[in-house]
Amino acid sequence: MNAKKRRRLYFAAALVGAGGILAAAIVYQLGNNVLYFYSPSDVAQKHVEPGVAFRIGGLVEKASVRHGASADVHFVVTDGARSVPVEFAGVLPALFREGQGVVATGALNPGGTFQATEVLAKHDEKYMPPELVAALKRQGRWKEGE
Repeated sequence: MNAKKRRRLYFAAALVGAGGILAAAIVYQLGNNVLYFYSPSDVAQKHVEPGVAFRIGGLVEKASVRHGASADVHFVVTDGARSVPVEFAGVLPALFREGQGVVATGALNPGGTFQATEVLAKHDEKYMPPELVAALKRQGRWKEGE
């Protein structure tokens, strides 16, 4: 094998190795973002940093909804074990109410309050996202037929 072929072989091996490392890094990062949302307990366990965008899901805690100035709304999302305060500026879905399932998109602020940019409520009386059901079952808060 001459020197030119050897250089090409080393270059090809280096290219394949770098591609493999890049692919592994991408798969690892995607694995952290596969969940549809985090429950309040997941937020505490994973130590989600302020400013990192994610979805939070759970039940709207009873007697926690407060309407502020203009379209500002403050409420608490809970999974039974932990709770996270949420602030949202906008129009809430028509089906939003206390004691019902909710998924909100946004980020934590440095004070630990979730600043929501979007709030989604369940679409009828019986439906609840499967991820929310699983999170509630893990916390021992799920009761069939509710």
